[in-house]
Amino acid sequence: MSSTTSSRPVSITIRSTAPSDPSCEPGSSAALDCCALGAGPIDVAEAEHLAVRLKALSDPTRLQLLSHVATRGCGDVCACDLTEPLGISQPTVSHHMKKLVEAGLLTREQKGRWAHYSVVPSAFAELRAFLDLS
Repeated sequence: MSSTTSSRPVSITIRSTAPSDPSCEPGSSAALDCCALGAGPIDVAEAEHLAVRLKALSDPTRLQLLSHVATRGCGDVCACDLTEPLGISQPTVSHHMKKLVEAGLLTREQKGRWAHYSVVPSAFAELRAFLDLS
């Protein structure tokens, strides 16, 4: 299975959400507020559940596919519309989309010959709540 790598430059912007307050230094009491992740520690069951979703997202092709579907909001996307923009074959699209469906990030609906995918809003809300990066 081969994948096509784009030659265009990739720009990633990392935005710091930490306050510019100098009291937010590591070890200070303010650091607990600005560096805390979520509401508290998660239990084993929640960690296992989130790990499945995060593992599915750890593949660059899956991230690209998910972003193409997510740009439609609550609408669906035909698998046939994903091969050309990503430069990958239909079987490769199907393989990666299956992993995203199994992780609970997308739903799949068969419409005639083609599979159509849409995001699972509650899964995105769950990931946002866990990461709490805003």
